[in-house]
Amino acid sequence: MPNSAATSAPTGPRSADPTASGATVVAATDTPVDASDSPASSGSAGATRSVAIVSLGCARNDVDSEELAGRLDAGGWRLEADPAQADVAVVNTCGFVDQAKKDSIDAILGIADLKTDGSRTRAVVAVGCLAERYGEQLAEQLPEADAVLGFDTYADLSSHLTDILDGRPTPSHVPRDRRTLLPMAPAARQPAAIEVALPGHQRQRPSGEQQAFPAGGAAVLRTRLDDKPWAPLKIASGCDRRCAFCAIPAFRGSFVSRPPQEVLAEARWLAEHGVREVLLVSENSTSYGKDLGDLRLLERLLQDLTRVDGLDIIRVSYLQPAEMRPDLLTVMTSHEGVAPYFDLSFQHASGTLLRTMRRFGDREAFLQLIDSIRAVAPTAGIRSNVIVGFPGESEQDVEILTDFLDRARLDAVGVFGYSNEDGTEAEGLPGALPEDVIAQRVEELSSLVDTIVHERAAARMGERVEVLIEELDEKDGVLTAYGRAAHQGPEVDGDCRIELAVESGDAPARGDIVAGRVVDNDGADLHVELLPDRSGGGVV
Repeated sequence: MPNSAATSAPTGPRSADPTASGATVVAATDTPVDASDSPASSGSAGATRSVAIVSLGCARNDVDSEELAGRLDAGGWRLEADPAQADVAVVNTCGFVDQAKKDSIDAILGIADLKTDGSRTRAVVAVGCLAERYGEQLAEQLPEADAVLGFDTYADLSSHLTDILDGRPTPSHVPRDRRTLLPMAPAARQPAAIEVALPGHQRQRPSGEQQAFPAGGAAVLRTRLDDKPWAPLKIASGCDRRCAFCAIPAFRGSFVSRPPQEVLAEARWLAEHGVREVLLVSENSTSYGKDLGDLRLLERLLQDLTRVDGLDIIRVSYLQPAEMRPDLLTVMTSHEGVAPYFDLSFQHASGTLLRTMRRFGDREAFLQLIDSIRAVAPTAGIRSNVIVGFPGESEQDVEILTDFLDRARLDAVGVFGYSNEDGTEAEGLPGALPEDVIAQRVEELSSLVDTIVHERAAARMGERVEVLIEELDEKDGVLTAYGRAAHQGPEVDGDCRIELAVESGDAPARGDIVAGRVVDNDGADLHVELLPDRSGGGVV
């Protein structure tokens, strides 16, 4: 995974606007439980207390936010969209890269300002990766936060929020290496994981907690926080890799798969709530099942998910190139309902540098993998991230990476400049490069990537695509429908745009899947015209 991080608990400039940093302020689409007699109730008045959840970072964090919303909803809290209208705002922070940390701090500071401007807000609470990773240190540097809570509080967050609003002391989270909480052997983890907080998993519930939202005979503790026709679905947590640049395993813990029946129950629940596409997320999806005794479990899970009524598209993210296998490639390129979409974590293409990163593969191995995908699915979407400026990266290494990107012709690439990450092996490696050299390499690689992505999209001219409609915008008599084709992941890989005259009567609805043909492109964004028989049947 790409890397960029501060060397201590980060601080950032103040912002009066909690959404200025790119935070998503979310509201539930389910009707909250009316539980005025619950522990969340407001003292002698008996009025239900309210909470707003501000979600930042990746799709995995979004799943965690919806789990927290489900727990609080079941605990009697009223969910509000606007932090200014809530008694307490919970900020689910990101601790991954510098900008994400700054965004998290800006959001906390902006909401904290609401406490003094006459709004209802009385407290702001930090949770999520930044809170888990820095805990007490973050609390000391950010006194504007009324509490900094770790993952271990999620199962009983309602009680913690009640304590905060009632003025009872709430100790700040004390960070620890979460890899130490589970056995080293993957086969021994499932029984032990019952006692460990794993955000996004459904098995950790305090005694007596209401089991909310039955679906398919199983309880799903989740409340949707938007009404998008797609949603992330977590299949595992944690990571066993030891990439030299990445700190995520230390604060997310060892790899733990969710049992298939739990994933399927949640998928059915999402379909019942208007979701047509699920994005399977984890820190490493290709490892799914290894702690359940079956490394081919992902292949069967994908096929089972395609049989969930109402789901049309199953998309997988966070694939490790070294763990791709023929059976998985076959399912992802030939099974109806599974998007031929490969989110492959290459990180670089120089074999020598990858060894220093504690990763596997090289230029030729990666090109062979790409060729094997396109041999059976020429229009498959392939995206990746790369890091430039890693300690010891030579000009030759950059040339190898440049050549790889030029030959690979990926659909989307994120280019990240390296910076030290607290507590990682790379932090102490020799050969650190000057910041100006790293910045120059980022600029040059980004320019190359922009050209490649544009050309790859332009090569789709005339291609038939199935587009999931996500947004509609009407202006000056023209209705523009925005959506995504099978090769485009949510929010990061461009979109498809369909323009229609308002009076044409051909307007698709949000959540429809329509058939169209690519007629133009603007970078990764495609311009699509509807086909005469516009009805789409989902991914094929």
